[in-house]
Amino acid sequence: MKTNICNRIQDILLPPYKGGLGWVFCLLLLFVVVGCDDYDSWTTSPAARLTFSADTVAFDTVITNQSSTTSTLIVFNHNKEGLRISRVALGMGSESPFRVNLDGQYLYGGVGEDFEVRRQDSIYARIEVRLPEVDSDSIHAYRDELLFTLESGVVQKVLLTASGMDVIILRGEVVTDDRTLDARRPYLIYDSLVVAQGATLTLPEGCTLMFHDGVSLLVHGTLKANGSLARPVTLRGDRTDRMFPYLPYDNTPNRWGGLHFFADSHGNELTQCDIHSGDYGIICDSTAIDESASPLLTMQDCVVHNIGGPGLVLTHCRTQVVGTQVSNTLGNTVQLLGGDHTFVHCTLAQFYPLSADRGDALVLGDSIPTGPDMKKDYDYVPLERALFLNCVITGYADDVLRGQFFRTTVAEGNFLFQNCLMRTVAEGDPRFQNVRYDLSDSLEVTGKDHFVLFDTHDFLYDFTPDSLSAIRGLADPEVARLYPIDRKGRSRLADGEPDAGAYEGQ
Repeated sequence: MKTNICNRIQDILLPPYKGGLGWVFCLLLLFVVVGCDDYDSWTTSPAARLTFSADTVAFDTVITNQSSTTSTLIVFNHNKEGLRISRVALGMGSESPFRVNLDGQYLYGGVGEDFEVRRQDSIYARIEVRLPEVDSDSIHAYRDELLFTLESGVVQKVLLTASGMDVIILRGEVVTDDRTLDARRPYLIYDSLVVAQGATLTLPEGCTLMFHDGVSLLVHGTLKANGSLARPVTLRGDRTDRMFPYLPYDNTPNRWGGLHFFADSHGNELTQCDIHSGDYGIICDSTAIDESASPLLTMQDCVVHNIGGPGLVLTHCRTQVVGTQVSNTLGNTVQLLGGDHTFVHCTLAQFYPLSADRGDALVLGDSIPTGPDMKKDYDYVPLERALFLNCVITGYADDVLRGQFFRTTVAEGNFLFQNCLMRTVAEGDPRFQNVRYDLSDSLEVTGKDHFVLFDTHDFLYDFTPDSLSAIRGLADPEVARLYPIDRKGRSRLADGEPDAGAYEGQ
């Protein structure tokens, strides 16, 4: 039909232009005639097939009763002629948990008809899944097939898979009486989780709290998080999908708010807790610091990692932190403003990968800012003590330690570092004892060279010291005997030369 139309156009239009500028018109018309080829020809040969951008469209673990993000499948026709698709259907039909939009057409009831893919062209399928809740404590798998029936009768298919996770949803929950959460399945938190003054919230080993965007855990009472090496307590965001095929959202910062202990809180204990990917890590407000009172916060064998703000902010309170990693924060990794603090076998690593405008690994100060001018607008909070034993304090910068003293001076600061690896300069200062300084004249050598895994592409880190690191054998054995097991369950004393930091090298 197309060829007949083109011939008719030539018969009608060409004769009037046989002279004068007729040759110009003939040249223009030639382009029209050439364009009337077999571009819109279609084949029904069984040998002609579609190809797909993936054989399987796989969704990561999806929270049940929640719509997933959308995955894209590209349907290619690399043949020299067009292909018509008579029917596209989900194998489970209307019972399928998967939803498909193909070339702008939604597959109602899991079925669609009459699609075309021109030669050397493609169309797009947008696929999402919403899995039903099955009241299960374990992950449950789903699979279906997307079936393409060509005009030739050939049937091609793409596999669809997903895993579902049932959760317990808490919306605007306020804990007013002592309560222990269940570790059988994760909790999905909306509108923040608040522990009221006088109440104690206990998180048993294996308990996971998944917080929606901007949502925090706000503690006015007491939090007891009792994880174990095999089953840590986890505080994280609720995104279970991926930013890129290689990068889960869970490996990126700013997925939720953070953990905040207020001034009326007391006696908080965190053991084997994994707190990651928040807007901030842990904030502790100003409280009483007398020796007779229990510390506001005790942490042991925890991780605070990959934070889009400050990591650990301790303001005029009493804390004890042991065997803990605080790392990769946009703001200061650890900030101590006044108070009484002890850090033993900790790794403070400032390697935030997404901005060069990152904070320091450690800030010590005696003032709480109250206005824009820090030299005038502040409340004085004396730094009673800051003790660091067998710690690693490092980062990208040439100097990752900063004093922020306004009432007193850095020279008067009441702090002590013993048997630590530090990326700073403090030689000759008696408050730095048996310290190895992590310094180099080469800009290509940074603190990251001490560790066994440092992957800035996939955001994967292991701050265990490698065999050549200056961290090895640096720790004071007498202090190490008080905490003989590192955060990964390894003995610090097996080789007689314990390492500084939260991890013992192998």
